Amino acid sequence: MTTSKPTRRIILQSAAALTICNIAVPLQAAELTARDGDERMRMIKTDTGVELATQSFGDPADPAILLIMGAMASMLWWPEEFCQDLAARGHYVIRYDNRDTGLSTSYQPGSPPYTMDDMAEDAIRILDGYGIEKAHLAGMSLGGMIAQIAALIHPQRVRALTLISTTPVGIDTSGLPQTSAAYMEHASTGENVDWTDDQQVIDFIVRDTKMIAGTAHPYDEARARNLVENDVKRARNFVSVTNHFMLKGGEGLDGRLPGLEAPLLVIHGTADPIFPVDHGTLLADTVAGARLLKIEGGGHELHPGDWPEIIAAIAEQSNH
Repeated sequence: MTTSKPTRRIILQSAAALTICNIAVPLQAAELTARDGDERMRMIKTDTGVELATQSFGDPADPAILLIMGAMASMLWWPEEFCQDLAARGHYVIRYDNRDTGLSTSYQPGSPPYTMDDMAEDAIRILDGYGIEKAHLAGMSLGGMIAQIAALIHPQRVRALTLISTTPVGIDTSGLPQTSAAYMEHASTGENVDWTDDQQVIDFIVRDTKMIAGTAHPYDEARARNLVENDVKRARNFVSVTNHFMLKGGEGLDGRLPGLEAPLLVIHGTADPIFPVDHGTLLADTVAGARLLKIEGGGHELHPGDWPEIIAAIAEQSNH
């Protein structure tokens, strides 16, 4: 995988591997409704008809943190216990399903009628729906790129920024180490998966979680399988996640990252096989005053063994 300047297309091998930059659009109104009788689960419907499933944790009076997950992954990949622990530190935490994941609007596989700019705008519309003027955005992988875009286009809405296991937008990364050969070989087997067969999909994504795991902790296949099964079972139409293979974007952001206004924290595992740690280092070096937290032996994942360090760092970033 390479990322050169300018980047114009997402390149996605599976649930974790992608490169992107994009641009957002003007603010629009959003409607917020409770879902399924659970006041924490709310569906935001935008004026364009897009439905975005969200869930909140903590006290709405506390400073807000919006969690943005990566490609092909619903809000479940921000585990509930992770969100609760973060909220317990005095934050109002919101996680949500990106388009074509979980309970949010899904489209026919093969021709997604949206781009990365729309996904960045979705994040802002969620803030609108909750009546939040400014929030700390925390994004992982693709979610980290969405967060960068939102912060660059709507700086007045972003109080702080945490970027996990991601890569800079609008910056030439072609000279950096790229996705590992072993992962690329695994990813190529995705072409043989029948994405309408839940069991084949589950097995493939479980293998994917093993390939992107770090070296600091034992791999827990049972835990990974439980997460993947729940994600597939919960989705409106899981096969639509493959639309993330086809997303385009990139116009308008070349060279703008050094002007990022929000205080930036970069968190990156030293054993990340998707975006090797040099991507995180470049990201932090590009923005004046940015902090870099390296997770020793960390992969392209949120491993429970690393939660205390990650949660503490995110909470501290909210106080900047």
